[in-house]
Amino acid sequence: MIALSIEDGLWTVTLNRPEKANSLTRAMLLELEAIAKRAAVEGARVFVLTGAGKVFSAGADLDEARAGLATDGVWERLSGAIAALPCLTIAALNGTLAGGAMGMALACDLRVAVPGAKVFYPVMRLGFLPQPSDPQRLRGLVGPARAKLILMAGMKASAQEALAWGLIDRLVEPEALMAAVAELAADARGATAAHVAAIKAMV
Repeated sequence: MIALSIEDGLWTVTLNRPEKANSLTRAMLLELEAIAKRAAVEGARVFVLTGAGKVFSAGADLDEARAGLATDGVWERLSGAIAALPCLTIAALNGTLAGGAMGMALACDLRVAVPGAKVFYPVMRLGFLPQPSDPQRLRGLVGPARAKLILMAGMKASAQEALAWGLIDRLVEPEALMAAVAELAADARGATAAHVAAIKAMV
């Protein structure tokens, strides 16, 4: 349910469970964490997260969420592993980003989305707390009031609103999404892993 492609420094990780809106099981999260850690030691220069189908991810698999996945520490470990990557990280949001899947996208350096995507994190309504680092990363991108709109007021932000707020960096039509990601990745792919890491550390 996770597909990995590695080509000349570009690691593309695809959530591949479109029949379930790419909802995430614990096994998928553990695999994503392992891939991120592997990318860190194998010299990835660009790390891309995307989804198959028309939704990036609906968040936690509902059955597993009810069984405890919603509060599992694996979410925080995964976002931490992505945030720690010394390469350029891009979330290519092929559709709506919801729930716990927000953490991995917030941990990326860049977020590129299709115009029809929505962004929401219904932790207030569902009775859960967000993962510890998610509110801080969200606040850093959009400010405290807009973070509260998403986390406390349950707002479903459109891609256009998310772009205006700084939560999304570019909007791209679905058929051009991966070409746009390739364009953003080109300079880092042409550099050494050490050079990419040095510039990221300076920023």
